[in-house]
Amino acid sequence: MNAYEYAEQASEIFVLSDSFIRIKELIDDESSSIDDIADVILLDPALAGTILKLSNSSFFNYPGKIDTISKAVLIIGITEVYNLVIAYFTTNAFKRLNANPEYLDDFWERSVDCALTVKFLGTKLRVPNAERLFILGLLHNLGELVVHQFLPEKVKECKQINADELPWTKQQEVLGFGYADVSAELLKQWQLPYSLIEPIRFQDEDEFEHSTDETKLLYIAKRVMTLNHECKSHDPSVVITDEKLDSLAVQKELLRDASDFCDMERLSILAVLNPSASMLY
Repeated sequence: MNAYEYAEQASEIFVLSDSFIRIKELIDDESSSIDDIADVILLDPALAGTILKLSNSSFFNYPGKIDTISKAVLIIGITEVYNLVIAYFTTNAFKRLNANPEYLDDFWERSVDCALTVKFLGTKLRVPNAERLFILGLLHNLGELVVHQFLPEKVKECKQINADELPWTKQQEVLGFGYADVSAELLKQWQLPYSLIEPIRFQDEDEFEHSTDETKLLYIAKRVMTLNHECKSHDPSVVITDEKLDSLAVQKELLRDASDFCDMERLSILAVLNPSASMLY
């Protein structure tokens, strides 16, 4: 199977709920009010609780208390609430995956680390609305779960990398495509915004000439995360070059700060999203 075929089959198993579709329709409809959106969110108490917990967390750093969904939409914005809705429903969809709990814990920890890193870098580099970058990091590697659903032995093979190999090049060698390709195709099947699909599709492209800032930041964040997980024994300059860091004026000290930020925030985000039932906090 190619990346499209994996995603097409996965979209029939990992389905976003009717509630998500209704919320998406309301957000896309310019005539919808904040109360219209809030009312639909409130129909799913678990979703509403997740949004309120994240809205009141240090992730957004709002000084007051956000105690209603309407206030959450007003304070953090419709786009950011929509991203939290996407995070909730996508993590929920993959709870149907038949996989070892330890594997899932590791997968979501890597995904959250990438999400926190790209948000941190975007904030420090003063990228407008940097909070929206979190969802890119969270969803960037869903293709791995898709491949695991159908051919878990291929995922195991892709994880067997030497000190001179990179995960995304090993995926190309084993599968003929990368997890990024499958991730992008799945998001397309789910009819998520192109602004999410494009950076995820091109996250492994070394050529920056035509890349958006979001794609560049995801490229760097993914590699920072990888150095803290799969590529701990690698030479950092092999995983991410000084040239790429210089192109975004990213200092290595900032990367260390990003890793520290992940260590502080990781558990609280995982506890709220609870993507794996085996996780205990």
